[in-house]
Amino acid sequence: MDRIVVDTNVFISSFFGGKPKKIIDMWKDGQFTLCLSASIIEEYVLVLDRFLGKYDNEIDELLKIFSSGYNSIFVKNPKKLNIVKDDPDDNKFIECAVSLKAKYIISGDVHLKSIKSYLDIKILSPAEFLDI
Repeated sequence: MDRIVVDTNVFISSFFGGKPKKIIDMWKDGQFTLCLSASIIEEYVLVLDRFLGKYDNEIDELLKIFSSGYNSIFVKNPKKLNIVKDDPDDNKFIECAVSLKAKYIISGDVHLKSIKSYLDIKILSPAEFLDI
């Protein structure tokens, strides 16, 4: 099963439907393993909190799914990299992908997408990912 890192913008967009939702549904259906790190989960929750509110059931449910290890794998201390020069905060997605040997990073972020690939990891938009 392929291992995939999902950027925060795609993950958050999945709550509103479209291609990002299809990708998250694929994960929930067991079609790939979601790669996570503490910094990625923290960012997911922080941004979700802005959209949904601190006590929203969606956030609680998400945290339960992550803590159960459902179709996901977690890296505790990924090796620090400096690949995304224009937005260093985006390095966490590449660090996670490298550490967990992910095949893809799915992102709508221009800084990540401009890299296109790193090592054997392809960086794709949601549409590009669904096309393969």
